[in-house]
Amino acid sequence: MNKDLIKINVTPWESVEIARHKDRPTGKYYIETIFKDFIEFHGDRTYGDDKAIIGGIASLNDISVTVIAITKGSNTVENIERNFGMPNPEGYRKALRLMKQAEKFKRPVICFIDTPGAFPGIGAEERGQGQAIANNLFELSRLKTPIISILTGEGGSGGALALAVADKIFMLEHSIYSILSPEGFASILWKDSSRAKEAAAVMKITAKDLKDFNIIDDIIREPRGGAHKTPSKTAKNIKEVIENAFEELKNREINLLLEDRYKKFRRMGDFY
Repeated sequence: MNKDLIKINVTPWESVEIARHKDRPTGKYYIETIFKDFIEFHGDRTYGDDKAIIGGIASLNDISVTVIAITKGSNTVENIERNFGMPNPEGYRKALRLMKQAEKFKRPVICFIDTPGAFPGIGAEERGQGQAIANNLFELSRLKTPIISILTGEGGSGGALALAVADKIFMLEHSIYSILSPEGFASILWKDSSRAKEAAAVMKITAKDLKDFNIIDDIIREPRGGAHKTPSKTAKNIKEVIENAFEELKNREINLLLEDRYKKFRRMGDFY
């Protein structure tokens, strides 16, 4: 058995609570801990700079990579600044700009995802939220460089998928990945958001569920109690998984890489 694939013994709702824990390490933390010489880039060249998504170039074992993260804050002030990890369309456009740059310079792309979903505000809709997400899905499906995506907390709907069309997709043990929140699901299906705990079980949103459905490639171990208990250990586990995935992908001929990526997501479409 893969040492990073473990048996999960918490309930789906407990996974939701751990994924949302206020002290859970952010994407910014993982970038600063796992990579060296990170240089952050800003702006989408159209509207502005969305701080819910950070990205730039860095080095991993002396290899240049592009790293992008949908990130929450580590305190109240930073959470407000980063819109609680809910990107606007300019964030997705910034991410795509960096990915296209990575393709040009033949750098692998590594994405960290932790978001309740894309920001649903009026301004975001006016600036083309749906179109920005759809364009990311389209462009990532044919991006000519390896892509590795890791869900580190919440993975909400298209807001998460916009950075998760990847050759390798991993989830931290207590992260979640779903079409919407359990509260939203319960409100729509049962007209009662208080049934969120029940909804979490019905929705099949845990890392184990997603692995069983072959939506993700593997599960990354967390310290007992969650990533926030020993963030450095979690970062080490993530780094090992990235290194192994990169070794597998780096020498694959680009047309075969794209064909495998297409087949991967075609299988998901057939499943649904």
